[in-house]
Amino acid sequence: MGLMSLTAIQLGNKIKSGEVSVSEAAEAALNDINKVEGTINSYVTVLSEDDIKKRAKEVQEGIKNGIYTGPLAGVPVAIKDNMCTEGILTTCSSKILNNFVPTYTAEAVLNLNKAGAVIIGKTNMDEFAMGSTTETSYYGATRNPWNTEHVPGGSSGGTCTAVAAEECSFALGSDTGGSIRQPCSFCGVTGIKPTYGTVSRYGLIAYGSSLDQIGPVAKDVADCAAILETIASYDPKDSTSVKRDDYDFTSALVDDVKGMRIGIPKEYFGDGLNEEVKTAIFKVVDVLKEKGAVVSEFDLGLVTYAIPAYYVIASAEASSNLARFDGVKYGYRAEEYNGLHNMLKKTRSEGFGPEVKRRIMLGSFVLSSGYYDAYYIKALRTKALIKREFDKAFENYDVIIAPASPDTAPKLGESLSDPIKMYLGDIYTISANLAGLPGITVPCGTDSKGLPIGVQMLGDCFSEKKIIQTAYSYEQSREYVRCSICE
Repeated sequence: MGLMSLTAIQLGNKIKSGEVSVSEAAEAALNDINKVEGTINSYVTVLSEDDIKKRAKEVQEGIKNGIYTGPLAGVPVAIKDNMCTEGILTTCSSKILNNFVPTYTAEAVLNLNKAGAVIIGKTNMDEFAMGSTTETSYYGATRNPWNTEHVPGGSSGGTCTAVAAEECSFALGSDTGGSIRQPCSFCGVTGIKPTYGTVSRYGLIAYGSSLDQIGPVAKDVADCAAILETIASYDPKDSTSVKRDDYDFTSALVDDVKGMRIGIPKEYFGDGLNEEVKTAIFKVVDVLKEKGAVVSEFDLGLVTYAIPAYYVIASAEASSNLARFDGVKYGYRAEEYNGLHNMLKKTRSEGFGPEVKRRIMLGSFVLSSGYYDAYYIKALRTKALIKREFDKAFENYDVIIAPASPDTAPKLGESLSDPIKMYLGDIYTISANLAGLPGITVPCGTDSKGLPIGVQMLGDCFSEKKIIQTAYSYEQSREYVRCSICE
C-alpha cells in the first residue's frame, strides 16, 4: 500500500508531522497515474511534473511557515474538468472547448488552493456533464477500476475513478442530477452533494444552473466532511450562494444515531430495483437500527414525476447556457465556413457531441413559443410540489435512506444504446437536485459480480451534519475496500 491508499486526512497528518513531504505525496500520485491511467482514462489533463513540483515546494514552505495549517495541506487533489482553473486547460470533455484555458479559477478550487491542496490534474466527465456513464466524453470513455468492462457512472466518472484507483487522495465533482452520488456508488467511494448554494458555483461551467452543485469525493466520510468544510463559503460573485451560520461539518463525525429518525420511501424499493442492491441497502438499515436509530417506511408522493420534470428543466437551462459556445469568443471554431451564420452552425454541429445536441434540441423545444407553458412551466410547478413532499417528509424524519442507482455499473455501451434507460437510471438521485437537498453516498457492499453498491442518505436543506453523522456511524461498521486495480 502506497501513500495514495491513505485517506486525505491521514496523508495530511503525515505531511504535517514531517513524516512525508509534499513532493513525495505528489510523486506518489503521479506514479499511480502512470500505472493505471492508460487502462481507465480518469484524466483529461495531468499537470506537468515541473508545475506540480513547483506547487509542492511552495506548499511545503507554507506549511513550515504556518500559512497552511488545515488537514488538506500538501494533499494531492483532482478537479472535474468543468471547473475553471487559471492557466490549466478546462474542456468540459467537449471538442468545443478543447483549447480553452481560463483566466480565472473557480471559487471552490480557490478555497482548496488557500488550504494548501496540490492540484494534480483535471478529470474526465460526460460532455458538459450530460450523461450517467462518462462515455459521452470527447476524450474517450472512462472505465470502472473494479471491472474495466463496466462504466464508472457519471457525469463525475473520472473524478470517482481517480479516487477509487488511488490516482489522487481526493477530488471535486459536480452534481446536477446525481453526478456525484451515482458514480460514487458504482466506484465504491464516498461523495457529498451539498445543499444548493452551500458551495459557490462561480467558475463552474454551467449545465443546469438551478440544479448544479460542487461537492467532494473521497475514500470516507471524514475526508468528505473536511473537504466540504474547506470548499463551502459565501461568495458574492455567485447570486445563488447562501451565507450559512455554520460550516463546521467535521463536528458531525460522531458515531451515534440513537434516536435518529430514519425514513425509507416505499416508492424507492419497488419494481426496477436490483434485489442485490435492495438487500445491501436494508443491511445498512439493520446496522443503524442496532445502533439505536428509529426506522420506518413512508409514502413519498410525486417521485414518479421527478424524471420528466428534471429533464425538461435541465435541458431548458442547458440550451440557454450552451448558447455561449459559438466559436466567436473562445473555444473551437470550424475551419471552413461561409459567413457568420454558417460559421456558428458548423462550429456547433462539429463541436458538440450527440448527447449534448439531443438535450439542446429538447431544451429549445420546451422553451419555444406554444410549448413553454405546456412543458417548462409545468415542470417548474412539479419541482415545487416535489420540494413540498420532501418538506412534509422531513417533519417526521431526520434522514431518508435510498439506493443511489437501481443497479450496479452496467457494461460499456449498454446505456448509450438506449438513452431513455440511461435517463431512468437517475430515478433515485434527481429529486435531491430538484429540491436543493444535501445527499451523501457511502459504499455498502458488492454484488455477485464484484461491483460496488452504494447507499444514499438524504437530509433536509442545510442538514449536512445529520447525513454526515448517519453515514459516519454506518461507516464504522465496515472497512474501506480497495478496488482490484489498486492491488
